[in-house]
Amino acid sequence: MAEVYRVTRQVARSNASVLLLGETGTGKELIAKAIHTLSARNSGPFVRVNCGALSESLLESELFGHVRGSFTGAVANRTGRFEAAHTGTIFLDEINSTTPKLQVKLLRVLQEREFERVGDTQTVRVDTRVVAASNRDLLEEIDKENFREDLYYRLNVVPIHLPPLRQRREDVPELVGHFLNIYNEDNDRYVVHIDRKALEALQDYDWPGNVRELQNCIEGAVVMATGDELTVDLLPSTVLGQKSPRNMRSGRTADVETLTCDLVQQGLATAGPQEDNLHMKIVNRVERELIAQVMQSCDNVQTKAAAKLGINRNTLHKKLKEYGLESDSAED
Repeated sequence: MAEVYRVTRQVARSNASVLLLGETGTGKELIAKAIHTLSARNSGPFVRVNCGALSESLLESELFGHVRGSFTGAVANRTGRFEAAHTGTIFLDEINSTTPKLQVKLLRVLQEREFERVGDTQTVRVDTRVVAASNRDLLEEIDKENFREDLYYRLNVVPIHLPPLRQRREDVPELVGHFLNIYNEDNDRYVVHIDRKALEALQDYDWPGNVRELQNCIEGAVVMATGDELTVDLLPSTVLGQKSPRNMRSGRTADVETLTCDLVQQGLATAGPQEDNLHMKIVNRVERELIAQVMQSCDNVQTKAAAKLGINRNTLHKKLKEYGLESDSAED
């Protein structure tokens, strides 16, 4: 990240196009804003466009504007985002989502600094700096013929790669402190301490949603906190080592794979009529491990654990008895 900041400061002083590359949630828009703020264009507008949120026709009109009557619903002339960003910076997020047809028009803007509004023949000239971002490998998109190679090289004058949060876990404590300050103020709270176990859990988690996911996690913890400490029971179940939504959709987790390997080694993964029995063994074993982890994170308090698991306390009590986990549990 120190290298990211160094390059950001250096490139901000120029007018060069910048391509920000990184997973969703790594902070590409923040870097784009920093480039604008640190540049000589900071008195001009900063305009953001999410290229993945609109269809081709709507995005073309959004970027370049249109004239009255150019298509159904065009009841008046409209200024596009490139014109709105004149003398400033336009940030094209998810540039990989644009169609080849639109990419031709974007290439012309980058090369000639001019374009025509949709339905118009008059050429519009602009002085707008372009910062683009992609959460996909654009070279792979070029190989798939989804992205123009000439546009890529026009955008890729100065590339900045933003590393995922799992590759810079040492930044987590500082980020947590930063978000605590923000959400304490927003919610009139005073959560100023972090439990050691909670911090360890935050640093051990892989953060597939990166900094944005961490930010949401801390906001939720501040809202739900009743004291001045961020404790482990305030963290989402995914952070505590349970199934993440992404893995639940795919139907696979590292725990399931590990348990399956264990069962195979134990000679339980046999073919034929016993396959249903194997399935139940895997399900029961994963469920037992999940309940044990949640109970531990909730200090063996059944009410808290049941709420975190999304089941009622009677059901949890039966499961604890079934799996032989009731000895250490507390009723309230």
